[in-house]
Amino acid sequence: MKLTKQLDQQEIQGLSVPIFGYELIRDSLLTDVLGKEAESILYWAGKSLARKFPCQSFEELVSFFEEAGWGTLTLSKEAKREKTFEISGPFIERRFSVQSEPFFSLESGFLAEQISSHEQTEAESIVDIQKRAKKVMLTVKWE
Repeated sequence: MKLTKQLDQQEIQGLSVPIFGYELIRDSLLTDVLGKEAESILYWAGKSLARKFPCQSFEELVSFFEEAGWGTLTLSKEAKREKTFEISGPFIERRFSVQSEPFFSLESGFLAEQISSHEQTEAESIVDIQKRAKKVMLTVKWE
């Protein structure tokens, strides 16, 4: 994956970003700067990131989500022109605990563009936030 090829594995293991710093940028600063359009802009930003960091396999996609701090990605349902993914784990639980209305449009756009690339057609993603279960379901559909 392109993120980890820039540094060797030993260098990466010694580096980490405090979760609070990540949250300051993503959930506070970006939403203030982007204003009311934050969710839709971040969806398109996710699509752009997917083009810059293409994942060739589902395993790479899972790894990308983990490395980006986006949570644990699992495929929960698959149909002919639709896939439903779940994002869960400590990162997601924390976002639910510190934010009243977390949104996951960056992840949604990223996933839509990855599937679009794999399926060779336009794809869009719909987010279903399940607060009580502290998980997020992303359904990607294509024609």
